Amino acid sequence: MKKVEKVTGHAIPLNRANVDTDQIIPAKHLKRIERTGYGPFAFESWREDPDFVLNDPAYGGAKLLISRHNFGSGSSREHAVWAVEGLGVEALIAPSFADIFKNNCMKVGILTVELPEEDVDYLMARSEELPDAGIEVDLQAQTVRTTDGSWERPFEISPFARWRLLNGFDDIGMTLAYDTDIEAFERQRPNRLPVTTAD
Repeated sequence: MKKVEKVTGHAIPLNRANVDTDQIIPAKHLKRIERTGYGPFAFESWREDPDFVLNDPAYGGAKLLISRHNFGSGSSREHAVWAVEGLGVEALIAPSFADIFKNNCMKVGILTVELPEEDVDYLMARSEELPDAGIEVDLQAQTVRTTDGSWERPFEISPFARWRLLNGFDDIGMTLAYDTDIEAFERQRPNRLPVTTAD
C-alpha cells in the first residue's frame, strides 16, 4: 500500500452518528472476492435520497470524509473499508470509530483521525457551508488544519498505526520488511527442516 504522510483536499460532511458497516456497503455486495470496485455501492440505500450529500457534485473527488461518533460500527466486514477507499477517501475524521473498522482502515492505508466533538462540529459546518474548503491532515506532525491556515488542531494516534501508515506497510509489507532477518534465520535452520524461503 502507499505511504500516508499528508492528506489534503475538501471533505464530505456526512452528518450522521453510528454509521454501521451495512449502511456503508450493503450485504448483497459482499459476494465478490476482489478488493476493488465497491465505491459505486457505498451508502447505496442513502443515495436513493436526492439530497444525500454524496449526490451533490460539489463533493466529487473529496479525499476526506467527516462524520459523527462511532463510525464503522456493526459487523467487521472489510468490504466497508474497501467501499470508502473506492470513493477516493484517504482520511476519515470523527469523534470516534468502531475498533475493528479503525484497524481495517489502517491495514489498507486509510487514516482515521479522532477529534473532540466541538472540532468535528466546526469542520462539519465549514464543509457544509463551503464544499470546496480545504483541509490538510498531516500524519507526521499529527495535526489537522484548514488550508487557509485559520484553524489547526493536534490529534493522537497509536505509534504502531502511525509507523505502519507512514511506511506504507500492509500485513504483507510488514513481513517483507524483515526479509533479511528471515533469510538469515533460514540459513541457520537444520537441513532436515522444511525450507520456507522462495529460493
